Amino acid sequence: MKISYNWLKQYIPNIPSVEKLSEIFTYHLCEVEGVEIIEGDTIFDINILPNRAHDLLSHYGVAREIASFLHIDFINPLKKKELNEKEDTKLLIKIETKNCRRYMGRIVRNINVDQSPEWIKNKLESIGQRSINNIVDIANLVMFDCGQPTHVFDLDKLYNEKIIIREAKDDEEMTTLDEKHLILEKNDMIIADEKNILAVAGIKGGKLAEVDNNTKNIVLEVANFDPVTVRKTAQRIGIFTDARKRFENDLSPELGNYAMKEFSFMIGEICPDAVFEDIVDIYPQKQLPRKIFFSADRISKILGLDVTSNDIENILKNYNFLYKKKEDIFEIDVPIMRADLNCEEDMAEEIGRILGYDNIKPVLPKIDFLPKENQVYKKITKARSKLLKEGYGEVITYAFRNKGEREVLESASDKKFLRSNLSDGLKESITLNQKNFQFLDSDLVKVFEIGAVFLKDREEIRVAYGDKKSITEVALDEYIKNNTLDIDEVEVKKDLNKKFKMWSLFPFIVRDIAIWIPEKDNPADLIEIFKEKGTELLVKEPKIFDSFNKDGRTSYAFRLVFQSYERTLTDEEISKIMTEIEKKIKENSQWEIR
Repeated sequence: MKISYNWLKQYIPNIPSVEKLSEIFTYHLCEVEGVEIIEGDTIFDINILPNRAHDLLSHYGVAREIASFLHIDFINPLKKKELNEKEDTKLLIKIETKNCRRYMGRIVRNINVDQSPEWIKNKLESIGQRSINNIVDIANLVMFDCGQPTHVFDLDKLYNEKIIIREAKDDEEMTTLDEKHLILEKNDMIIADEKNILAVAGIKGGKLAEVDNNTKNIVLEVANFDPVTVRKTAQRIGIFTDARKRFENDLSPELGNYAMKEFSFMIGEICPDAVFEDIVDIYPQKQLPRKIFFSADRISKILGLDVTSNDIENILKNYNFLYKKKEDIFEIDVPIMRADLNCEEDMAEEIGRILGYDNIKPVLPKIDFLPKENQVYKKITKARSKLLKEGYGEVITYAFRNKGEREVLESASDKKFLRSNLSDGLKESITLNQKNFQFLDSDLVKVFEIGAVFLKDREEIRVAYGDKKSITEVALDEYIKNNTLDIDEVEVKKDLNKKFKMWSLFPFIVRDIAIWIPEKDNPADLIEIFKEKGTELLVKEPKIFDSFNKDGRTSYAFRLVFQSYERTLTDEEISKIMTEIEKKIKENSQWEIR
């Protein structure tokens, strides 16, 4: 959010320097993502996190926070201002959905739509907002000043002086101010009159009651809507607005009083001949007061910092918390705007933030006991070590299956049961790995898994191992016993300097080649040719997979595996390599490629 230094200064005459303010933001409130100087003003781009978006997405909220933190004067420019004349109103407001928590409306007659004064334009432009006209600009200014979104309807474009807040009907349609055509659904909340839709509540106004240069009479809207409903509708229709951002972060309905007062006063200042009618305020269920109880000792333990009762009292006074203290227990009335404070842990975070997290020194906890060894883990480690030494490769298969003794509540249609054995998954793994046997050191794929199975009456750790011919599956304890493994024996680790090498993410290509050579010749000479001409793409040691003798010669069949770490190889690339290999082989007149 963009915050104007000059704007803050209207609330805090003794505001600190730009450098000091930036430091306060960074260490006690939020991240400063950028600082920009614009025509005698400094604009902070600050990242207000969701836990404080309900009260800090405004200049008023940020100024209040800074003044409280520094314990300096905060001036509310509206505190002593009132509109002198108010007339009776015929405006009717009807709330037909529980998702509208408060709706305030006011008719203002005899206004004049024109360009905004320079001071309004400058304020909006300093934070990147475009000026539209004086009435719309005031609505936007109120939102960026106090955080409460507002809206204006052209009264003479309404069917009558009645506003209804309701849920939309399926397939109702409307056009927004920016000419976007919407098809609404049942759960969308709208503002309407008795005939037409005027706005999508909390998100975007409609074209129908737009304020233009001919507008003379208006309805001011200051409302509060359910944050979840606003967010769901905004996400579905794909509209992101500043109003939506504030409503979806759960604004307090109590903010409406301040916003309506500011809204009215500013219009009265810009349009001195305007006639204001009484405010209609529908507030079905007022915001309930909340209390939090905590002690200095508890706060200290949560933070890991020695916090005294005097420290806490000073903070509560500076931030205008109403509180009582009985012995060591504080009882506070949570300010209406602080939706983030709900328990003593929240107060610990608040106090820690104000005192400064840099004052909390990291200290490792003292552990005065010996950790208990996990016997199951020791057994698993010993079994795994033995199987790896025997040439088995470890696999981990899916615990959810299409059949079993224990059904899960919700899952994919073919994964509704927990596995009752390891063998089924191991068989599938062997089948898949068999397709890549050329890449392995042996034609025989040997794998194992150690994991839990879920029987009707218990859960059990088992060991399963085998190849395509057979699979053995036993309980972990039985495997340890059958192989007389000593789980307390300490193994000496070898090859400590051996480093892991990442496998290639690209597929390999296999080529077979058979050559007749005299019986007296060594096939190792052929392997050297393969390595020389195979380039770095030959990733496996050439392997003889077939041989036979005839008429004083031996036929050797070799398997060559090619793979790149950078790309997918093509047949054309490998064919060129094989051509070079064949040329080299043919240089020996006694060798013959089959």
